[in-house]
Amino acid sequence: MILIVDFGSQTCHLIGRRIRECGVAVTIVPPEDAFKQINKIQPDGIIFSGGPAFVHDNNSPTVNPKIFSLGIPILAICYGHQLTAHLLGGKVKPGKTKEYGPAVIEINGASKLFAHIIDNHFTVWMSHGDTVTVPPPGFTSPAQTKTAPVALMQNEAKKIYSIQFHPEVKHTKYGALILRNFLKEICHLPIKRTILNPRTFIQSAKDVIGNRDEAIIAVSGGVDSTVAAAILSRAIGNRLIPIYIDNGLMRYGNTETITQLFHTLLRIPLKIIDAKKMFLDALRGVTDPEMKRKIIGRLYIECFEKEAKRHTKAKFLIQGTIYSDVIESNGTKHADKIKSHHNVGGLPDSMNLTLYEPLRSLYKDEVRQLGIKLHLPKHVVMQQPFPGPGQAIRIIGEVTQERLMRQHHADRIVMEEMHRSGWYHKVFQSFPVLTDTKSTAVKGDGRFYGEVVALRVYGSIDIMTASWSRLPYTLLQTISSRIVNEVPGISRVVYDITTKPPATMEWE
Repeated sequence: MILIVDFGSQTCHLIGRRIRECGVAVTIVPPEDAFKQINKIQPDGIIFSGGPAFVHDNNSPTVNPKIFSLGIPILAICYGHQLTAHLLGGKVKPGKTKEYGPAVIEINGASKLFAHIIDNHFTVWMSHGDTVTVPPPGFTSPAQTKTAPVALMQNEAKKIYSIQFHPEVKHTKYGALILRNFLKEICHLPIKRTILNPRTFIQSAKDVIGNRDEAIIAVSGGVDSTVAAAILSRAIGNRLIPIYIDNGLMRYGNTETITQLFHTLLRIPLKIIDAKKMFLDALRGVTDPEMKRKIIGRLYIECFEKEAKRHTKAKFLIQGTIYSDVIESNGTKHADKIKSHHNVGGLPDSMNLTLYEPLRSLYKDEVRQLGIKLHLPKHVVMQQPFPGPGQAIRIIGEVTQERLMRQHHADRIVMEEMHRSGWYHKVFQSFPVLTDTKSTAVKGDGRFYGEVVALRVYGSIDIMTASWSRLPYTLLQTISSRIVNEVPGISRVVYDITTKPPATMEWE
């Protein structure tokens, strides 16, 4: 058993996932409960997560320093690294240069964490402001980056290992191996691979819903809600009532696509509710992205509760919420809220339906694995994700009918060219953003002052981190030319090359 102390990291649950993938059980606790839980469960090892706080701030989260004298192996990450140095007598200072994204670590000494790694230099993922400048007494520091002089510190006698970078994310080259080394070489735990089992999810759904009640599921045609629908249909059969809210904010032609998906492939009757006018009216004059998300979430629930009145046995609302939705919507006590997802932060305080989210603990790649094991069509399982609030959050500023038509048109062009070029399945997501910026262009030998579209294309595994994709220049030129020439009101296309972090996937 590994106990993870959650200091509010956006990737805390991802640490737990990596540990579970090694066949080791995990318990995640807030720092204020850590010492009590350690005495209770007697873990084989402890991991401190990262977090948004600074160790010198008032009321920053901390732990009982007695943890360090228990003799239990400790791995501290990011904020946990800084806190460990601070509590044990090292020095932590605000970084002169912030590190957000990839960095190259240099290894100049031995460490059990780096067992079986032959490279002296490799890429790691950083996301921090403060920096440990001097390790505590009794600690060595056999690794550093250009801006982090103490990227690793260790006290092998006390079994305390502390790193500034994030081994849990895929962008750290040897991250999975480093975590396995902590489990095997330091905690002396056996390593075995775990496999997602669809039967487990189906049985859980049976246990929750029972044998009589009906359940309404919100579907969009995306992989998350489709996998959730497949699980529930196998669990409760025709007591599942899938509903698609046609709010006008989804991709062009999505209503036709999802109708075919459910009727032909899944053989589940689909209820379609035309709510385009209601959503567009509610969004009139709204520019704040958080307000957009909350309005869309509220209207979704109102639609479902209204429909539920026609189904007296419907007691549950099923949603395809995944863990990246939860964590960005402030899913843990010490985490910063990044944005409200319509299926998390947009939910009202009181509902007439009981919410059930069978995929809530999974990341996107795990959902896809589950979809494949459920024998869902590959083109559905491997499709690029699309945000629940739809094009409303890819239109920066007010959502009008005219701007929505521009966004739909630009999005259709991007999808066509990504498929045509063969790049669609090489990236995680690709989409245009209708910004709230205007620029001057020349069209037909005359001055034209129109809106700017930003193109966002990136690679990712679990949505928690991402790197921008190096599309061929010819493809970028084709997409840009088509959008400027074919979409009325557009004067310019720019390409977003920002990683996550610091950026989010979407623009709002």
